[in-house]
Parts: sequence; structure tokens; C-alpha cells
Amino acid sequence: MAKKSVAGFRDKTTTSGRSHSKVIKMVKSPKTGSYSFQEEMVPNEMVQDYFKK
Repeated sequence: MAKKSVAGFRDKTTTSGRSHSKVIKMVKSPKTGSYSFQEEMVPNEMVQDYFKK
């Protein structure tokens, strides 16, 4: 059964809505060659920079 996402990262004092996004990146292990998923909360302005790494 999948986990439900919690909306605790939302800043309720601003009217601009959500200021952070949850990003999921697939990363290949150099040792075994298998893939794993890396999840992070990043500011909306940094999403494109996160995927360029």
C-alpha cells in the first residue's frame, strides 16, 4: 500500500501557494549498476538546477 504524502511543507503565511516541490530522481549505482530513487524537497526556483546535477 502506498504512503500518503503529508502537506506539512506548505507555508500558510504566504498567499503565493506552495514554495517547495518534492522531486524524485533515479540514480544508478556505480558499484552494482542497479537503480535507486532519491527524493528531496527543494524550493521551486531550484528544481531545474537539481535535475542538471
